[in-house]
Amino acid sequence: MNELMALFLSMALINNFILSKFLGLCPFFGVSKKLKSAVSMGMAVLLVMVAASVVSWLLYSYLLEPFGVAYMATVIFILVIASLVQIMELAIRRTNIQLYNALGIYLPLITTNCAVLGVTFINVREGFTLVETLVSAVGAGVGFTLVLAMMSGIRERLEIADVPVSFKGMPVAFLVAMLLGISFLAFGGMV
Repeated sequence: MNELMALFLSMALINNFILSKFLGLCPFFGVSKKLKSAVSMGMAVLLVMVAASVVSWLLYSYLLEPFGVAYMATVIFILVIASLVQIMELAIRRTNIQLYNALGIYLPLITTNCAVLGVTFINVREGFTLVETLVSAVGAGVGFTLVLAMMSGIRERLEIADVPVSFKGMPVAFLVAMLLGISFLAFGGMV
């Protein structure tokens, strides 16, 4: 049980995909302007990460590796992620049109979000069991959502702050991201 908790904390805080691996930066900077959109995107990415990790692990363990075609993992994992994102996009469009409009182009871009693909490859590379894969994916998704929500809260406050004109918009967002990354380094001694 302690190993699973350490794995969760490691994926969420220490090895955060955005701040330590620099994966998933497109939605990080694109959707982090409003808290509601950021949390919704984070939850969508979390759901896709978990589903893609489990399906990819099953396909890799029971199909690709036994038949000696593990080299096809990249193609198969991308197909799995793309299919899951399409299903999620249809579900969000039918249930919450405002959320669908708020997420805009970033929802289908989950398909090419390297953080989602990265977690599937990390799970396979590390030789995780199915339970460890699930915990790893949940931790990565929670960390992704946490950082997205933190960034959006900061950026909402920066909109009303007296920031020099040359720093408004993306320059200050990059500075904030840098400071968040440095602050997350402190979690390195936890586990």
